[in-house]
Amino acid sequence: MDTNNRIIPAKEPVFLEGPRPRRKELVFAWNVFTQFIKGFRTLHFVGPCITVFGSARFHEGHPYYENARKIGKMISELGFTTMTGGGPGIMEGANRGAFENGGTSVGVNIKLPFEQHPNHYLTKSITFDYFFIRKVLLVKYSYAFIILPGGFGTMDELFETITLIQTKVIYDFPVVLFGTEYYAPLRAVIDDMAVKGSISENDKKLILFTDDVDEAMNFIASYIKKTFKVKYRFHRYWLFE
Repeated sequence: MDTNNRIIPAKEPVFLEGPRPRRKELVFAWNVFTQFIKGFRTLHFVGPCITVFGSARFHEGHPYYENARKIGKMISELGFTTMTGGGPGIMEGANRGAFENGGTSVGVNIKLPFEQHPNHYLTKSITFDYFFIRKVLLVKYSYAFIILPGGFGTMDELFETITLIQTKVIYDFPVVLFGTEYYAPLRAVIDDMAVKGSISENDKKLILFTDDVDEAMNFIASYIKKTFKVKYRFHRYWLFE
């Protein structure tokens, strides 16, 4: 492979030399720890969130972007914080809808050599070096997940979230796949998984497929009101939070 033509350049040379020195592993572990602590402190008071996943490549004027914008607006009307990956495209649309409606709009960003710059509709933003830290925080503070059309990254976020719900690591939070035409092939794959026995029929019920913003938000709102009592945290200014 020609490493000079990498789409995403390696941060450092990679050699087939086995484990790295313990000192380097300790530095890596410390960096991960400090980024988690920074994330916890930054997001501790953002309030209960609904996370919106989707592609960075659908921009203003595209139907997916405009639907994301409507969804962000309706999330704010429910009194929830809109949380996204903080980048452009569908993420921007959802943040923008919340921001323009006076709601709280949070971005959990990632350092990438392309596409991923913070959008301009964030009331709070944080950027990480590692995808796995980012994904933990996108799930940790949310009571529901809305997945608009996206690519590999969106699929990664969808299936990790579904796996956590399926295995009871987190509650049976509502998961909405928005865009029935876009997700029709994926839905067929999921149906086939159930037929072949790799998932159960009940697992299919974890996901709502829809093209209707009102249906998506009513599905989420009814579940949250029935299942949870949302409790807000108060700031402790002596901790500089």
